[in-house]
Amino acid sequence: MPQREERGPLRVERSADRVVATLDRPGARNAVDLATVEALHALCAELEAEPRTLILTGADGDLAAGADIAELLDRGAADARAGINTHVFDRIAALPMPVIAAIDGYALGGGAELAYAADLRIGTPRMRIGSLEPTLGIMPAAGATWRLPAMVGATRAHEMLLTARVLTGDEALAWGVVTALHEPENLLPAAHDLADRIARLAPQAVRHTKTALRARPDQHPRIELDLQAELFESEEKRRRMSAFLDRRRRDPAQPAGDVEGAGREARHAPRAEPEQAATPLPAVTKEKR
Repeated sequence: MPQREERGPLRVERSADRVVATLDRPGARNAVDLATVEALHALCAELEAEPRTLILTGADGDLAAGADIAELLDRGAADARAGINTHVFDRIAALPMPVIAAIDGYALGGGAELAYAADLRIGTPRMRIGSLEPTLGIMPAAGATWRLPAMVGATRAHEMLLTARVLTGDEALAWGVVTALHEPENLLPAAHDLADRIARLAPQAVRHTKTALRARPDQHPRIELDLQAELFESEEKRRRMSAFLDRRRRDPAQPAGDVEGAGREARHAPRAEPEQAATPLPAVTKEKR
């Protein structure tokens, strides 16, 4: 059974291969305050030591309606340079395993930048995402000005950030901010479906792929070759490839690209150390397009 923990404004549910972190600030639409930042740092420390997929979501119909304005009002230049939100969002983005943001309702300002720090984003038709900081006399400064252009391209990022445009769910899907829309009741099951797909893969291969994706352009292709060299010598590679070849020998009609089957075979092959089993989760309904 998943383990649940209340951690101030962050509810944390743990299972063998994933952690679900739910922002929960009743009455504040889950706005990111200092207590939320501290709880996220504590969770990052845990996931850096014991890598698992992270699902980020929000309670009561919003991911996060922004940063806490009451706290921002009292912050000065030294606080801005300290990068209070920036550092925790960077830490989330750098976690060893994938981060999935499940976005319902508002993801504005700091809430949008929290979502941008994820590797995978899905949403609901009622989601609204964008940066409203200039309406309050400040700028988006916790990742939006460089993560968003990488996601949607410079032209669209400029329009969003320079006009404080807020995207609807359909627009976020069309622009590539999210990869799928689901009805609110199906959002978390859909996030778990993504986590299930990740859980079927070789964990070290996933971690190395994320490392390569985050690398600077001048590190390619050397970084892929070095990481692949490590994987080529791994016992996990030998188990999974042997299981794939055994399955092909038993059933030559199996498609060569049946990685789902290869993952199933590898999970049933003898292992050098115990493998943690995923918690059964509800089925996912068809995504809304």
